Amino acid sequence: MPIESNAITAADFLPPERDIPHLAEASLQCRGCPLYAGPKQTVFGEGNARASLVMVGEAPGDIEDRQGRPFVGPAGKVLENALAEVGIPREEVYLTNAVKHFKFVMKGPRRIHQSPTMREINACKPWLEAELQALRPEAVVCLGVTAAKSIIDPKFTMREGRGRWLQSPWSRMIMATYHPSAILRMPEPELQKHMFREFMEDLNKAWTYARETALQPA
Repeated sequence: MPIESNAITAADFLPPERDIPHLAEASLQCRGCPLYAGPKQTVFGEGNARASLVMVGEAPGDIEDRQGRPFVGPAGKVLENALAEVGIPREEVYLTNAVKHFKFVMKGPRRIHQSPTMREINACKPWLEAELQALRPEAVVCLGVTAAKSIIDPKFTMREGRGRWLQSPWSRMIMATYHPSAILRMPEPELQKHMFREFMEDLNKAWTYARETALQPA
């Protein structure tokens, strides 16, 4: 069913001033897609507004929705462990998600995470694009397929594209790697360790590039 040309979208809620504080405040009022009605709150990005490296995940989970912060749940712990191993201070990067609201289904008393659809990803894309435009980092890392489909290519596959530098309108370069939750879901311990090592290698590659590029003359 085609979307009407006068339909409300997330773009209708973007503020005139597009710096991170104004975007974060305006996002709390977004009604650009039906996802706003279920969760407790919008979960906007956080971190260093002058970061040379931005990491984009999928969407907030249950804990993120309750706390209003990205990457503070189990997947966030995996990410923090990887950042610590590589030597990347969390406060030196900017963390956000392709979709700003928690999508879930109820299973008894629990809210079970659901992956957003491409329609929901596209509905929220104006917020992510505005964030990246305000931040202008040296490098962007997409954590997982959802983020990669949002800002790299709707047909992106992790098998073919993980760890590869690509051109981007939002930064000098962009790459994709695993989402930390994908590592958590890996049932075999050895494969999980292997996946985590590859994850750290990708983060280290991105961090090294972002820092070295930031030091180059404009």
